[in-house]
Amino acid sequence: MKNIIISSSNEHKISEIITKIQPFFDKIYSLSDFPDIEDIKEDGTSIVENSFIKSRVAFNHTKIPSMADDTILEVDHLMGDPGIYTARYAGENATYEDNMKKLIKNMEGVPFAERTARFKTVVTYVDGINDFFVEGCLEGRILEEKQGDLGFGYDPIFYASEQNISLGNMSLEEKNKISHRAIAIQKFAHKIKELMNA
Repeated sequence: MKNIIISSSNEHKISEIITKIQPFFDKIYSLSDFPDIEDIKEDGTSIVENSFIKSRVAFNHTKIPSMADDTILEVDHLMGDPGIYTARYAGENATYEDNMKKLIKNMEGVPFAERTARFKTVVTYVDGINDFFVEGCLEGRILEEKQGDLGFGYDPIFYASEQNISLGNMSLEEKNKISHRAIAIQKFAHKIKELMNA
């Protein structure tokens, strides 16, 4: 019986992950199945640390293999910011809108060619023996204003270079094929398959 916990309570994220890893597990749990696991404090200094904090808490609490993901936006002109503060760029309780406004303001006057940025997702896995992480990356540029209102987070102001479209104008189906998270989950599934066949 092979079980796993997705150390998240974000339904959107969970369903995206489940579609890719379903074939490898008999039972997939999430944090909502373990209400006694309290809010996990992500106080690492890197995206990898923060993701491992989440997967380790779930594993230590349940002894069931656990996975977690963490995503950051790196903007070259801002020396890699917002980075690990991506979700709370405009403050602790910032909305997606607040974060986008702050980023647009901080990029005022920067020419399009110099607005390069990337989304990075790290997926970590902890079972006490085969702990590992994988990474997915999507290159693009920061737009001067929102384009489209699909997706969430910074999607409407992130222009995916290879696809020539803002993520805010991309359907969930399209985005799930090319996104940083999709790439990371794909790599994760590949690694899990290798482990199971080892």
